[in-house]
Amino acid sequence: MEEQIDDVLAAVGPRLRALRRATGITLTALAETTGISVSTLSRLESGQRRPNLELLLPLAKAYQVPLDELVGAPATGDPRVHLRPLQVRGMTIIPLTKKPGGIQAYKHILPAGRLEEPNPQVHEGYEWLYVLNGKLRMVLGGQDLVLNAGEAAEFDTRVPHWFGRADGNPVEFLSLFGTQGERMHVRAKPA
Repeated sequence: MEEQIDDVLAAVGPRLRALRRATGITLTALAETTGISVSTLSRLESGQRRPNLELLLPLAKAYQVPLDELVGAPATGDPRVHLRPLQVRGMTIIPLTKKPGGIQAYKHILPAGRLEEPNPQVHEGYEWLYVLNGKLRMVLGGQDLVLNAGEAAEFDTRVPHWFGRADGNPVEFLSLFGTQGERMHVRAKPA
């Protein structure tokens, strides 16, 4: 580890010299801008002085570059979250929550297709559904419901339940599911 740090710090001097030459600034002008002496700047560029944060921060500001660029920090990678969809019974389910435990969020996409025969299931937990597009058929206990876009339902998953297309058209909906029976909390309700 110490060897890696030494290698990174050894590369800072040549990088500083190349950056100064590319910007066309002299050591004297850089010293005036940063408040770092000409001799210290020269020793940094030649590798005779080990760079530290007190020296690198004013240099990054003077060159208008991120500190990472001065030290040659490795790229951090793609910051986007890449969701991995699941295929279940012809439905695409996209997990929207990355943390384990607690309430989990999912987007469900049922493509256009034939109507299915309900097969209600039970399991531990509590679920909340919100229909984005299409018509969702939901069998819950003895009820057979059709939820349209903009409608929501919440239920204890220990009650036999099933959902699918209400007609042959595609359906998209969101679900929030708590495996331990966690419920959603509505803070404001219409009058």
